[in-house]
Amino acid sequence: MGKSNIPFILFIIIAAIAGFNACKETTAPLPVVEVEPAITQNIEIYSSYVGLIKASRSVEIHARVEGYLERRTFDEGKLIHEGEVLFYINDKQYKAKAERAKALLKRNEAQEAKAKRDLERIEPLYKLNAASQLDLDNATAAYNIAQADVAMSKADLDQAMLELSYTIVRSPLTGYISEAYVDIGSLVGNSNASLLANVVKRDTVLVDFKLTALDYLRSQRRNVHLGEQDSTRSWQPSIEITLADNTPYSERGIVDFASPQVDPETGTFGVRAELPNPNQVLLPGQFTRVKLLIDVVENATVVPRKALIIDKGGAYIFVIRPDSIAEKRFIEIGNEQNNMVVVTRGLSPKEHIVTEGYQKLTQGQKVIPRTHDEEQKILEQRAKELENKEEVK
Repeated sequence: MGKSNIPFILFIIIAAIAGFNACKETTAPLPVVEVEPAITQNIEIYSSYVGLIKASRSVEIHARVEGYLERRTFDEGKLIHEGEVLFYINDKQYKAKAERAKALLKRNEAQEAKAKRDLERIEPLYKLNAASQLDLDNATAAYNIAQADVAMSKADLDQAMLELSYTIVRSPLTGYISEAYVDIGSLVGNSNASLLANVVKRDTVLVDFKLTALDYLRSQRRNVHLGEQDSTRSWQPSIEITLADNTPYSERGIVDFASPQVDPETGTFGVRAELPNPNQVLLPGQFTRVKLLIDVVENATVVPRKALIIDKGGAYIFVIRPDSIAEKRFIEIGNEQNNMVVVTRGLSPKEHIVTEGYQKLTQGQKVIPRTHDEEQKILEQRAKELENKEEVK
């Protein structure tokens, strides 16, 4: 080999080394993406409405007899119990009426006893022809009239005693009582002021809300009949509500009634749910936001909301095949719950989908898939390495 060929050979070697380094520099590392398997779970479907809280029972306390109000025995706004005395109405006239009815009953009972004795004397005489048929008929009639008078007197006494009992006004249920609507000394009952107070039962409340005819139709298509308990389902239509500060209420209510007809003026029909209220947090008359559970999609395939990409072509995700190749997969989606989206078509359970890092992917690209746990372990390892370096320094 001549000296003139040496520079040429060196040039080729240098060029080859430069080309190798250039290729080495342009070879990009494989992207690392975070993946999760598609899972199945039961998805609850809700609709939202405005509801009105009502007492499960609300009773007006009225004066049932006329008289002057003498005394009140309760503290306004406090808990009272069934049978507890609330008011006393002046009872003098009713006591007098009851005493008169008792006296009249005694007189009529005495007359009945005499009429019976007279009849018992006439009957044997009539059989001996010592008394006429007219005498027997008169004695029998007198006895029957005396019996009727006793029955009327007993009824009058019962009525008088009933009216006397009404002068003591008692609570018909356990609950919280309102303020007194009538002052002591006022004439109450009959044509006068008769409403004395209200008693409200609050340990359970009712929540009324309105559904549109369209919502009703949708529930029927799902074979969900509001207001009816279906033992063939693992769930029942129920509600969740929010408090005045928009925090969720801890108890759920069961839908126990749905109106059988639509209101023609509003195009809605009423629905009611019963809700426990053990701590008296909910007050009748409050408005609240109602979430109605109207369906449950069982064993639905779901993916995290953050894994979903939506553009003009539709919704798609990146699926990582077993050979670590990224596949752009268009899917059909359904309802969403707690940042998990139902996939109705295009994805099978346990397929691995990209949840972080899909922005840098293209169809058919090879990747390095890592689960969230693996990524967490790498970060922890790096943190330990940095701590060790700091200790060495």
